[in-house]
Amino acid sequence: MSSSMESSYLPATTESLAKAQEAKDASESISILYRVIQDPSSSADALRTKEVAITNLTNYLTKENRAEELRNLLTQLRPFFAVIPKAKTAKIVRGIIDAVAKIPGTSDLQISLCKEMVGWTRAEKRTFLRQRVEARLAALLLENQEYTEALTLLTSLIKEVRRLDDKLLLVDIDLLESKLHFSLRNLPKAKASLTAARTAANAIYVPPAQQGTIDLQSGILHAEEKDYKTAYSYFFEAFEAYSALEDPKAIFSLKYMLLCKIMVNQADDVAGIISSKAGLKYLGPDVDAMKAVADAYSKRSLKYFETALRDYKSQLEEDPIVHRHLSSLYDTLLEQNLCRLIEPYSRVEIAHVAEMIELPIDHVEKKLSQMILDKKFAGTLDQGAGCLIIFEDPKTEEIFPATLETISNVGKVVDSLYMRSAKIMA
Repeated sequence: MSSSMESSYLPATTESLAKAQEAKDASESISILYRVIQDPSSSADALRTKEVAITNLTNYLTKENRAEELRNLLTQLRPFFAVIPKAKTAKIVRGIIDAVAKIPGTSDLQISLCKEMVGWTRAEKRTFLRQRVEARLAALLLENQEYTEALTLLTSLIKEVRRLDDKLLLVDIDLLESKLHFSLRNLPKAKASLTAARTAANAIYVPPAQQGTIDLQSGILHAEEKDYKTAYSYFFEAFEAYSALEDPKAIFSLKYMLLCKIMVNQADDVAGIISSKAGLKYLGPDVDAMKAVADAYSKRSLKYFETALRDYKSQLEEDPIVHRHLSSLYDTLLEQNLCRLIEPYSRVEIAHVAEMIELPIDHVEKKLSQMILDKKFAGTLDQGAGCLIIFEDPKTEEIFPATLETISNVGKVVDSLYMRSAKIMA
């Protein structure tokens, strides 16, 4: 327990709150607010003042990055929770958990705090609050890549919430489940959970932030199925929702919008979106990274592409969604470049191709062999001589398909005659 808690209490009045605001530094304000909370009075005015004191104290502790004290505060407030309405308790608990989340590097602390609160809410039979804390815990476990534990928690929680028909919480949980299945690369289940979230959302008023999350997840799943045009429209909806709320997730929506433009061969549109009124608000490394990729793609330059990947590693490679799509884009670009370079030759040294494309020989050799197997062009690798031999496209005789069609039609006639004769004989 904090030493400041042990000192004598201050009466829970507006004067005490004013005294805390006028204090010369944050530490003194925190000390005064702790003493206000210690006031044993449980009159309506005192309780209201204490609620304000808790909110102010939470803000001060968050600004001072005192995460451990916020955690202790939740334990210290348990006697207070016993005398205030359950809805207010839920609001304070969720507010303090949100405050801890604002402090960087506290994901493990948040997980243990949520587990602690789940235990307390079970003991106190506060179902409404427990379900919300469990949903928060599942989201933290997902962020921490503890997928098995998150899935177990969500599976039991979703059954319970469906029985109670709490639509707003159900939307949250279904969305979490969709993200979890997507992380586990189970696309059919991710889509099913998203559909369930949409169905629940259609029956109620959904806050704009939550609607943005639904649209963002829809865009991600459509992009995964290579339907980039539909994905773009969902990302645009999410971007507008987040942008209006000034939510930091807006930058991800914008980034994925630009990615869709590049993937549908409209890289030239990227500069226009960035220089638009909405885009200019979000200028920074994430937007610069997508611009560099768009420039490389427009110039069909693998060298520029690799430079962009190297210069903006955290924005491109460490974002799993962008990284997955850029890997396939890089492969496409590499194939197009190789096809263009080998087109004039019937026999060419692999070293020469590697030199022209400015990539390592073993990398080029591996890609060429893969393209031959995928029938991207007809040829063979003579590894002894270090050469690629390109065959001329074998021209198929037009008579062969016509012959096959004729034989197929004759087969159908014979089958039909056989069926008729079988009926006559019967």
